[in-house]
Amino acid sequence: MDSWFEVALVAAIFAIGNILFGHFEERTPKWRRVLKVILFLAVTRAVSVQFGRPWSFVFIALPIVFVLIIHGWWLPRNGINGWTGEPKERYYAFRGWKPPPSH
Repeated sequence: MDSWFEVALVAAIFAIGNILFGHFEERTPKWRRVLKVILFLAVTRAVSVQFGRPWSFVFIALPIVFVLIIHGWWLPRNGINGWTGEPKERYYAFRGWKPPPSH
């Protein structure tokens, strides 16, 4: 089965996601960010080939739903803006990062 569409869709989602939400990963090591993309593309292709296009779309949709829940409900409920990640101090504490430098 040809899985180019599913892989291209996931690559586009990652590209748009990094443009809009890359600031949420500002302290994540670059190698982890790259590895996440590679693994997600590989698993998407494997799901598409092994189980078919409908299941690959389910696999693609689940993380999107998870991201929407986190950014649209959980972060705001815990005092963090789900679009901007502010206040930075609270978001950094949530991620287990050192506090941002003071100006």
